[in-house]
Formats: sequence, structure tokens, C-alpha cells
Amino acid sequence: MTRHLTRRGTAVALGVALSVTLAAGCSSSGGAPESSGDGGGNAGTADTPKATIAMITHEVPGDTFWDLIRKGAEAAAAKDNIELRYSSDPEAPNQANLVQSAIDSKVDGIAVTLAKPDAMAPAVDAATAAGIPVVAFNSGYDAWKDQGVQQYFGQDETIAGQAVGERLTTEGAKKTLCIIQEQGQVALESRCAGVTQGFTGGSTEILNVNSKDMPSVEATITAKLQQDPSIDHIVALGAPIALTAVQSKANAGSEATVVTFDTNAALVEAIQGGDVAWAVDQQPYLQGYLAIDSLWLYLNNGNTIGGGTPVLTGPAFIDSTNIDAIAEYAKGGTR
Repeated sequence: MTRHLTRRGTAVALGVALSVTLAAGCSSSGGAPESSGDGGGNAGTADTPKATIAMITHEVPGDTFWDLIRKGAEAAAAKDNIELRYSSDPEAPNQANLVQSAIDSKVDGIAVTLAKPDAMAPAVDAATAAGIPVVAFNSGYDAWKDQGVQQYFGQDETIAGQAVGERLTTEGAKKTLCIIQEQGQVALESRCAGVTQGFTGGSTEILNVNSKDMPSVEATITAKLQQDPSIDHIVALGAPIALTAVQSKANAGSEATVVTFDTNAALVEAIQGGDVAWAVDQQPYLQGYLAIDSLWLYLNNGNTIGGGTPVLTGPAFIDSTNIDAIAEYAKGGTR
């Protein structure tokens, strides 16, 4: 795993990440910070001019992963005297329309996810043509630079998948089921592709499900496990899918080990309880924070981060060796 974390972008991310310790208390509007009774996270508000930044994601309603992204963004907005306008839609054409709405409202900056880069390209082009700085985060690792985006914050999903595959090989897995909850989403497709590349100890099968219909997800995974009892490891690509897979495993009477990408508070508890063996963390709070903070730096001092390379926020493993420390942050809603 160590070799995956020595990439140049990761080094940049680790340096910038130190600023998160100065993050202000979150507010839903992204305005002034809360009082100092917030547990010590309040660092005051910048005296730079008020600016408006739109954050537009492909969030699927109900997916708690995005709560962490938004909390990080709100912390940076509170510190930086930013009005944060968060909106989302899982359908790429609708997400592109949200970008256009932000352009029309003359925001000062845009932070966007590029889960389906081709569909988002015209909207991103329109923003840059209007002179609005755009940064990307979370999805679009392989596409952001070609689209003229200034900066990118996230992880190399293929490398993250390869790390998972290598760990599965080391742990003696033989048949792995990799579950994609949104077909055509580039980050998810890259994760499973990486798992397949890195897993040399057996075979990997891809299962597509629809995360907009979680009862269907549970039924589909259950049916697959019943059909193929040789599956000994389930790789989920998000915490809600992993927790659903735990239930599907029980339904099917399967002995498969559940592992996952990404966390939430319930997933942390599942690792502590042994229902999920481990998770790959891309630090979504940090992604949201850096996306907003980087735009503030650019607007007020012309700074960019990463030297033209992506700023990596992961991957790192969370397992029984470090879960208790992570759990403390999860209680505060930031991991």
C-alpha cells in the first residue's frame, strides 16, 4: 500500500490537509461560523470580500457519503467568508443544467464532480468561457485537465482498486464480486477495473445494481450469492451498498467477507463489529474542504494547488488496526 501513497499529488494533499485543522464550525448556508462552543473547530472568518461559490455534485439522494463532502465544504466556506450554494442531481444532464444555472446567477466560482465527463463538458466549457474558475473533485480524475478545469481533488480510482485487489490476493480470496451501483459512472467503473487488475489470486465478477432502489439492490445481491456460493469476497463501492450487502449475505446464508470503498458513521460501526472487514478511505470531508478553499485562494491570491497534477486525498485502508481512532471523528460527522 505504501507505494500507492508516495505519488506526487498525494504529497501535495498531505501538506494542504494540515489546513483542515483550522477549519471553522459548519453552517448550512456557508456563511459566518458558529460560536466557539463548537468543540474547538472555529478559527474565525477571513476578512476577504464575500464571494459566492456553487458546489454541484452527482449525489444520489440518501447517500450519506455526500454529507461528509458537504460538511467539509461548509467548514471551508465558513472560514473563508464564502456563500456556499450546494446542489446535486444524479442524472448528468440535470447536473449540467445546475452548472448552467450557477453560471446564469454569476457565481464567483464552481466546484463540480465529473462522474460522466462527456455529458458535463459543455457546461464546464460555458463556465470557463464566462470567466468563472472551475475546480473538480471526487469524480473525473482522468478527464478534468482535458476539460480545462483548474484543479482536481480526489483519488486515482484505478490505483485505489488495484490496492484493493492486491489486498484481496494477500488475504487469500478466490472469487470476488465487485458491485457497481451506478452503471457508466467513471469513478465506479475504474474502481472495479482496478480491483480486477490487482486481484491475481482468483477471479472477479462485476454486478451492476441501481442505488436509487435499495430494496432491489438487496434482492439482487442476495440472489447472486444464492446462485454462486463460491463467492468469498464482496467488494462494495460505497458504504450504503456495503451495509446492504451485509444484509444480503445474511439472507443468502453466505460466508463471504464484505469490504468496501468509502465510509460513513454506520460503516465505521460495522467495521468495529466485524460485519465489514475493511474500507478504502478517500477522505470526502477533505475533498469538499479543499475544493472550496482552493477557489478562495484563487479568487483572493491567484493561487492554484497541485502544480497541474491532481491533489490526491486517498487511498488509505481503514480496518481493525485504526478504526477506533477514525470512529472518534465519525462521531463528529467528518469521517
